[in-house]
Amino acid sequence: MTDPAHPQSEDTKVLDLAQLTDLLERVFLRAGASPDVAAILARNCAGCERDGAASHGIFRIPGYLSSIASGWVDPRAQPRVEDIGAAMVRVDAMNGFAQPALAAARSLVLAKVRDAGAAVLAIRNSHHFSALWPDVEPFADEGLLAISMTNSFACAVPHGAQSPVFGTNPIAYAAPRLGGPPLVADLATSSMSNGDVQIAAREGRQLPQGYAVDGEGRPTTDPQTVLDSGALLTFGGHKGSAISLMIELLGAALTGGQFSFEVDWSAYPGAQTPHTGQLFIVIDPDRGNPGNFAARAETLVERLLDAGMSRLPGTRRYQQREKSERSGIAIPLAAYQRLEQLAAD
Repeated sequence: MTDPAHPQSEDTKVLDLAQLTDLLERVFLRAGASPDVAAILARNCAGCERDGAASHGIFRIPGYLSSIASGWVDPRAQPRVEDIGAAMVRVDAMNGFAQPALAAARSLVLAKVRDAGAAVLAIRNSHHFSALWPDVEPFADEGLLAISMTNSFACAVPHGAQSPVFGTNPIAYAAPRLGGPPLVADLATSSMSNGDVQIAAREGRQLPQGYAVDGEGRPTTDPQTVLDSGALLTFGGHKGSAISLMIELLGAALTGGQFSFEVDWSAYPGAQTPHTGQLFIVIDPDRGNPGNFAARAETLVERLLDAGMSRLPGTRRYQQREKSERSGIAIPLAAYQRLEQLAAD
């Protein structure tokens, strides 16, 4: 609900989560998505917008729609779930989006976690175009540990190399705790996400020094140069590069997806969604430390706070989520009008 203490300005439109989700669902339906896919993608985008993840909320809608319109991704794909072991599930997303593939496999994954104590989910032939934290946080809400990773399209230079091979290659984890919401971290292994580069270019801002190179491998702070011909660096030099390599191995080689450097959308003008793979590892912590994991996690959190740590992983998102639930989700009026137009066209 919109908070009367925070009135809507003339250049913004304030919606609650249900209203924004409904609007985005209509946009995806008009673009040709099946009802199930439209609902899943709408909830994902609206949730990101609610939680202040500007680079993965409604900002992503044009990329989704242009990818669908180009024929690069199938918005009506029906994932094929394969039960391949006591603790492993494999899904062919059938050239569709990754979130519907996760939704299709979720009940089987949870059954295997309950039975074996852990499960691995390998998704291939999928398009992931959002943040990872919405994928893992629901598992932690159920008291489980979850880790996920996905590779992307080649836009990051390995440490010591001269040309891009890796994607932004994010990794995320979610862990339950006793005294508060789950600990949820989501980070790219590149110096920043590609979406944040796009936002910087749109807003005319420069990138920090040491984050990117141009097409000749020379340092640059110009985001448009990075998008046109340059590339990002990995975070932490060789350390981030090693983690990004791991994500290529686990997110692509293990799942059967494409490596980031194999993504080729040249025949599909307008395509933006990486066509790769995604891996999940879901663990029942009670199998390792019966009835005590969440309490031990809370002990660690208390020590971090005592040491002066002011913000835990996920804190900013939870704060913005609470604010949005209280005051509504404010989006630029022009963006709202464009979404309404897309939903009606």
